[in-house]
Amino acid sequence: MKIVRNYQKELDKITEDIIKGRNGGKRVPLLFLHSCCAPCSSYVLEYLRKFFQITVFYYNPNITEDQEYRKRVAEQKRLIAAYNEEVESMAYPISVLEGDYEPECFYEIASGLEQCPEGGERCFACYALRLRKTAEHARMGRYDYFATTLTISPLKNAAKLNEIGEQLAEEYGIPWLPSDFKKKNGYKRSIELSREYDLYRQDYCGCVYSRVQRELEHRNGNKGGLIVE
Repeated sequence: MKIVRNYQKELDKITEDIIKGRNGGKRVPLLFLHSCCAPCSSYVLEYLRKFFQITVFYYNPNITEDQEYRKRVAEQKRLIAAYNEEVESMAYPISVLEGDYEPECFYEIASGLEQCPEGGERCFACYALRLRKTAEHARMGRYDYFATTLTISPLKNAAKLNEIGEQLAEEYGIPWLPSDFKKKNGYKRSIELSREYDLYRQDYCGCVYSRVQRELEHRNGNKGGLIVE
């Protein structure tokens, strides 16, 4: 019988230990956090900045149109600047690192998987592409953990994301921070924060295949508003 893990409970245990350690005089741990977009990161940053010194890593070669990429990365930086301007007890300042914009890397891993439905093997390869680059930078920067905001989306496979993260953690020697950020109404809170900060939101992940699928759904009358990064 396969055991279903509760990644939110695992994260709760880690943050509890961090609080105990901080009260015991230990330094604040460093987190290298891959972010898919400002809306998804809004709740994750609000939540995690009380426990970690966070560097947001914006690396999303799956966004296959330059104008769309520029718009999304600008919103990410705007949100972080707004958060850092706010005075909040026991919340640490957030840094940001923009990775290289290299959509050719996405097309390379998507080759042969173009017809896969959204949420399938093409998406898994995309997860691995972005998380591998995150793990590489986390190791170079000697961070205590690496993680991703992707698990906040109801349309993303949190178990697969955690599986990939743990495999890379073993390979690179950097602890993976388990998560399922949609729990505890995390996704709902991200929508509230997106409205509060007037964040630019889209209903597709950024890749051309996701955009085409979403356009077909709209033409067929499915007006769903889920953000899927």
